[in-house]
Amino acid sequence: MAIYLIVLMCALNHSGFGGSRVVIALYALELGASQFTVGTLMALYALCPLLLAVYIGKLADRVGPRLPMLLGTVGVAVALLLPPLLPGLVTLYVSSLLLGSSFHFFFVTVTGIAGGIGGTENRARNYALVSMGFAAAGFVGPLSAGFAIDHIGHLAAFVILALFTVAPILLLWLKPDCVPAAAKHGRHGEERSALDLWRVPRLRTTFIASGIISSAWDLFQFYFPVYGHSIGLSASVIGTILGVFALATFVIRIALPRLVKRAGEARILVHAIFVAAFAFALFPFFRNPYILAACAFLLGLGCGCGQPMSMSMIYALAPAGRVAEAAGLRVMVNNVTHFLIPLAFGSVGTAFGYMPVFLSNSALLSAAAVLMRKSNRSQDG
Repeated sequence: MAIYLIVLMCALNHSGFGGSRVVIALYALELGASQFTVGTLMALYALCPLLLAVYIGKLADRVGPRLPMLLGTVGVAVALLLPPLLPGLVTLYVSSLLLGSSFHFFFVTVTGIAGGIGGTENRARNYALVSMGFAAAGFVGPLSAGFAIDHIGHLAAFVILALFTVAPILLLWLKPDCVPAAAKHGRHGEERSALDLWRVPRLRTTFIASGIISSAWDLFQFYFPVYGHSIGLSASVIGTILGVFALATFVIRIALPRLVKRAGEARILVHAIFVAAFAFALFPFFRNPYILAACAFLLGLGCGCGQPMSMSMIYALAPAGRVAEAAGLRVMVNNVTHFLIPLAFGSVGTAFGYMPVFLSNSALLSAAAVLMRKSNRSQDG
């Protein structure tokens, strides 16, 4: 039962968090912000997680999961309510910073504890369920945000998204036993550096693979609303296309256990990056929303493989008592790309237009996939 309550909280929290990217990007554009400004707002989502994710993991390993999960959920709610209370571009900077840091208190902790619920034999199932919860939220959040913007306005959309956090807050506050303790326990003796985890070759490879897929995911979430706005798509259509992307991540995660048995994790990850690279290359050549939705679905198939595999592998490979810390290091690596990608490609888009943004990211992904394939072959050899 515990894993299903956690999946429910993941889906609700991430619906509010994921929808916020759409509302913040489109509201900023409505206020006259440039692509670079929108990129800066999206980069702020990643700034605190980049700096604090490892410490959030250490905190969760020490005090247990409930407190950081509750603090994170309340923080997301507060961040979503700030723009309606204090409208303006300056508030969006504060809200973006608070959203990114708060959500990762919840996310890092969940990543650290999910694998141990019900015993290690349920680890893969648990992470698949959690990933499907996040994927479902990736559909509901942007879709809700897009339709709310079109029908009741940007500021009211923030309030709608904040409502998603009410049930998780009540669950964590009133039902403490809904969240189990972390499954792996270790002694808290000498303080160890997170770099010890980075030096473990298989862990390091997993962190890097997770970051590569994460960069593609993040660029699409940030840049497609900007591109869609520029070609005249409504907020509802933009939200629907983002929802189609999330639907594809959900579909591929259902099939993932069978694919892993047939081909192995490393091989699937390489092919997934190639698929994502191909999908990115298609976007700037089309304006038809149906074709763009098909491209988004293809991209979702490629991006949807990374998170559940990397979470499961990190749980299995992390030393006892340092699972949430390892999850935090994974999030830190991911957020290096989350911070740099919006800034870099927001600048490229402002200076050179939309096509170089999509094509350069496609080339980056292709190069990464080639390097990973060579690395896998050398390890096999």
